[in-house]
Amino acid sequence: MGVLPDAELELLDVVNGEDAIIGQASREKIHRNGLRHRAVHILVFNDEDDILVQRRALTKRCAPGLWDSSAAGHVDAGEAYRAAAQREVEEELGISTLDGLTYLFKLPASEATGSEFVEVFQTLASQVVQPDPTEIMDYRWCTWAALDIWLDAEPHDFTEVFRTIWARWRLTARDESVDRAGTQELDLR
Repeated sequence: MGVLPDAELELLDVVNGEDAIIGQASREKIHRNGLRHRAVHILVFNDEDDILVQRRALTKRCAPGLWDSSAAGHVDAGEAYRAAAQREVEEELGISTLDGLTYLFKLPASEATGSEFVEVFQTLASQVVQPDPTEIMDYRWCTWAALDIWLDAEPHDFTEVFRTIWARWRLTARDESVDRAGTQELDLR
């Protein structure tokens, strides 16, 4: 697959091992050279506490056709993590984050994250989701238990970073929760 046209134009901050900005480069150059940079992932839940997962479009350069976080993307040069998260939710899912984004945790840049420092947020979808077909080829709402079963049975259906995020999120999930399937959630803290 060739380089997507905007990969040469999209400028991202290059960061060091402590996530401090040390320069800027095109997305293409960053990925080609394995440079550390920044990304966001957003977990979107509905009123029933189901999570939305998306299947990445086949035209995506990284992990085409794999299931991923509700929304995700690079942090543009000079952009804050939270601003990038708000932008990605609106661009990919067509929803505003007027109900707010809750910061969850940060993953260090590693092979599993594609050399990205990843800040993870969550939000509530209080409006109809309208996925961008250039970004998302499919999506579905899952109970926590159903997603756990799917991930155990077919882990390679999902991006590595989403598997990492979901495992970390499940460790810190609310201890009082009971998912819709009736399975008691365990407090693993």
